Amino acid sequence: MDVRTRYHSVRLDKELCKGCTNCLMHCPTEAIRVRKGRAHILDERCIDCGECIRICDYHAKVAITDSLKELKRFRYTIALPAPSLYGQFRGLTDVGVVLAALKRLGFDDVFEVARGADVVSRAITEKLREPSLPRPLISSACPTVVRLIQVRFPDLIPHIVDVRQPMEVAAQMARDEFCRAHGCQPEEVGIFFITPCPAKMTAITSPLGQEKSAVDGAISMMEIYGQLRPLINKIQNEDRLGGTSTSYGIGWATSSGETRSIFQENALCVDGIQNCIRVLEEIENNKLSDLTFFEGNACTGGCVGGPLTFENNYVAKNSIRKLVAVAKARNDSTPQQSVTAAELNKYPLRLNVPLVPNGAMKLDENITVAMQKLQRMNEIIAELPGYDCGSCGSPTCRSFAEDIVLGFANEMECIHKMRDKLQTMAEQMVELAQTRR
Repeated sequence: MDVRTRYHSVRLDKELCKGCTNCLMHCPTEAIRVRKGRAHILDERCIDCGECIRICDYHAKVAITDSLKELKRFRYTIALPAPSLYGQFRGLTDVGVVLAALKRLGFDDVFEVARGADVVSRAITEKLREPSLPRPLISSACPTVVRLIQVRFPDLIPHIVDVRQPMEVAAQMARDEFCRAHGCQPEEVGIFFITPCPAKMTAITSPLGQEKSAVDGAISMMEIYGQLRPLINKIQNEDRLGGTSTSYGIGWATSSGETRSIFQENALCVDGIQNCIRVLEEIENNKLSDLTFFEGNACTGGCVGGPLTFENNYVAKNSIRKLVAVAKARNDSTPQQSVTAAELNKYPLRLNVPLVPNGAMKLDENITVAMQKLQRMNEIIAELPGYDCGSCGSPTCRSFAEDIVLGFANEMECIHKMRDKLQTMAEQMVELAQTRR
């Protein structure tokens, strides 16, 4: 899909926006501008990371996800709980309670995304055995990091491991198993991911590395938490559903969970979008070529820190740690032991649509014109104060110069240049008045 028409889950509520520059200064791809007292999101640069949602004091940035009403579109529905959902409930000792509560909420079946994570873990393990691949291989699990690479680090696209996200693998498995068990057609079954972040909603509507997502919608954890909490309190022991994933699959909820599941010690695990950017810069500059694998999580703590979660990410991370320990005590098998070679061949696991550069950072498609614009940009930057204050409505002086070159702003929108201009004019007026006397 053309990046200019790509769906975005993150939206701006113009009525609530006050025109402050908080979101402007925290956007990792400089996708926000403030013009005429209101923020504007540049669609081609937005990667739906949700940083602006976290930082906006006026709640003017929102994530568009599905509601439970969407379940009525299908004859049957299956919930796909992300492992991070388990971390939202303090004191939880059995994921089966959450699975049972989701069925009581109205879903016909529940399928753990952690099971999909187990399959993906073994697939990545097999992939890492290929010696000809670039190093380090970069995880494809976080759609925000993948889109970040497309926008800011296009040269690193070949490093992204071509294995689908656990959400996608779990959806394929869930639909197949449900249809065989109930004798229904695939199109009768709607599959809904319980999501911790807006990027997953975007990945469903505008898939990465595949033509069509196997998931039909995404429901925010924030929205569903209030309805699940009282149901969880009512679940009796005999009503609980048995979890079928390994402890490693559940561990994908937190940063480094993926790396632990593939038993890769020569790897680097990073969480937080700005931290990911710094490490990706190192990889781009060939300073980390000795690494085998890079796991990047846009959210602090991993998926438990997603902007659509309810619980404090540190508390949730601790809850997942305890759940992993309980699950490991019950079943100590690894993904490599629990996932058979037959399962790896049963479902499409590889990306089948090439990931391509976003191109949003280009000054012009024509290289000659782009060079001319770059030269003009550098001239403008040399004349700017370099404060990166955001008062002009652009996040940095460099991005402001870029906006000027592209025709989206003019130099007098810099308040510092305007002040100097007004001061010069005032001095000239004083001189003129004195001359006339």
